[in-house]
Amino acid sequence: MTIEGWSQTLGAGPLLLIAAGAIALLLFLILKLRLHAFVSLILVSLLTAFATGIPTASVVTVLTGSFGSTLATVALLVGLGAMLGRLVETSGGAKVLADTMIRAFGEKRAPFALGVASLIFGFPIFFDAGLVVMLPVIFSVARRLGGGVLRYGLPAAGAFSVMHVFVPPHPGPVTASGFFEANIGVVLIIGLVIALPTWYVTSYLFGLWAGRKFVLPVPPVLGEVDGDEIKNPPKFGTVVAVLLLPLILIFLNTGLNTLASAGVVSAEAAEQPWFAFLRTLGETPVALLISLLVACVVLGTRRGESKTAIEKVLESALGPVCSVILITGAGGMFGGVLRTSGIGDALGDVLSDLGVPLILAGFLIAAILRIAQGSATVALTTAAALIAPGVLDAGYNTVQTAAMVVAVAAGSVVVSHVNDSGFWLVGRFMGMDVKTTLKTWTVLETLIGVMGFGLAAAIFGLASLA
Repeated sequence: MTIEGWSQTLGAGPLLLIAAGAIALLLFLILKLRLHAFVSLILVSLLTAFATGIPTASVVTVLTGSFGSTLATVALLVGLGAMLGRLVETSGGAKVLADTMIRAFGEKRAPFALGVASLIFGFPIFFDAGLVVMLPVIFSVARRLGGGVLRYGLPAAGAFSVMHVFVPPHPGPVTASGFFEANIGVVLIIGLVIALPTWYVTSYLFGLWAGRKFVLPVPPVLGEVDGDEIKNPPKFGTVVAVLLLPLILIFLNTGLNTLASAGVVSAEAAEQPWFAFLRTLGETPVALLISLLVACVVLGTRRGESKTAIEKVLESALGPVCSVILITGAGGMFGGVLRTSGIGDALGDVLSDLGVPLILAGFLIAAILRIAQGSATVALTTAAALIAPGVLDAGYNTVQTAAMVVAVAAGSVVVSHVNDSGFWLVGRFMGMDVKTTLKTWTVLETLIGVMGFGLAAAIFGLASLA
């Protein structure tokens, strides 16, 4: 957010030192003093706001505004997603899916199967919403087969991440495509070519390794149900249809947005009420709400459950995820303070003239901005805007321009850490402490960025020879 009448007077050097000190202090409070993450994030956000010179009268507004803007997206998605997941779990749907997948792929290939399913779900659905919807299936498989939750959770979470970062119609690559005037269809193809092997190496193979090294029990965040006590479980097709419904609805939104951006849908049609109505149905909170209501019927009342029982199931889903929601919001608060302080703008000014190849400059700018202020979207948008004039003047061909989009997107995903709300979301849902999350999720995200950039740079080089 911006503060009217105030501009940052500190240079990039002091701001970067403050950001580094704030992150170090946060880790010290959580890891050494064992202060609760929620309290630590609020305290460090407050101190950082004062240290960076944000006007005292605006400090609380910045804190609550950043906290609220994060919760505006996260709270609805996590709350509705947890309710949907709880219904899938208590109805026996998660067990049905887990049993079917295990029979089809075998026990040894269960992490691979969950990852592939998440890649499919991750095509139109955003990272956080997709992860929450898949969690009951992940937890059910982990309980059934053993070996710890990370063995199954990391390949799935990594799948949602690579799709969200590299592949349209997700907002990051679509925004960068707009800045670079790239062909969305080509970006989609290049994004998939890069996303699939990147997921296999950085999320599946690394996830298996990390799952063996850090064997964690399935957390009780979504509750636990004895599958043997469930009577009249739903059919496999019914459960799949319920889980595919939000995917289809969200694709209605993202697909229509992409068609409008590409000019396939005329400007006149895009302004029609029916077009706006269909897009609204596909907004993630609306899509999850519709899916939840449908699940209440097909997984609840149609199976003979009473309305009171369904109400209790939904109520039981909210308590355990409150901690996840609040800590994620506080992480967004910390990142918001760093952005409001002007760290991103100051770094952008310094990094815009690196004297290195444009594709590497875009990756580095996005990566450093990501590390400094946490938001992948802000890092990608800022980096793309900074190098867009150079990209447009360079005369790149269609494939090169698409590779540029993916390269910058790769920079925006590296080093997810304590100023990233997604770091807290994954860590808390997987039952990890901060140290373990840094050793697993932070490393996984960095591997995704580095490998994605390497493949994008290789495609860029090959395209230049054509």
